[in-house]
Amino acid sequence: MQLIRIIGKIFVLTILLGSGTLVNRAFSKVDPPNYNFSLDKLDPFTPGKTYDSLVKSLGKGEIMEDSGDLKVYRYEVAHVRYKFPVFVQIKNNSITDFYARFPTYFLHDLFHQSLINRFGKQDKYHRQENDAVYIWENAKGNRVIYSGACTVTCFPNYVSYIKVEKKKGDIVPLLQKFSNQFLGTFPKQ
Repeated sequence: MQLIRIIGKIFVLTILLGSGTLVNRAFSKVDPPNYNFSLDKLDPFTPGKTYDSLVKSLGKGEIMEDSGDLKVYRYEVAHVRYKFPVFVQIKNNSITDFYARFPTYFLHDLFHQSLINRFGKQDKYHRQENDAVYIWENAKGNRVIYSGACTVTCFPNYVSYIKVEKKKGDIVPLLQKFSNQFLGTFPKQ
């Protein structure tokens, strides 16, 4: 009888210790994948810099479009063990704008806060259903457009830096090109 009680106590103790380790793991700190992501990784693509300096720091990208003096290149930026695409538009060896599409495992709150820390509070904000667009009109000579979305968690969709030009209509920004591509053209009625 005493042996059964000892075995029962050992069994209960084993269950309690086993569940205790599971509970402790559930409350451990988990850093989000973009916790240590820095906007400095996007600095080589900043409008106004030269394509030559981009090639020196990151190499030649994959050419996506070549229209004479206007070219679009695709680069991949690595963060931890993931890569995401950055598209860069270049005119006469000068970067005019870039468009970076982020993975959905990044956290919106951290990325948006890093943009606020760098450029201050956004000038415009527009929310439609689960998506939001934040715009900084003149952030260090560039127009910065950032989009985030929320489902179960919130995540960044893209960020685009566009050089602020006095002369409008000279270059179609990548963000507009990609938006038109997704929308397509509709027949006139």
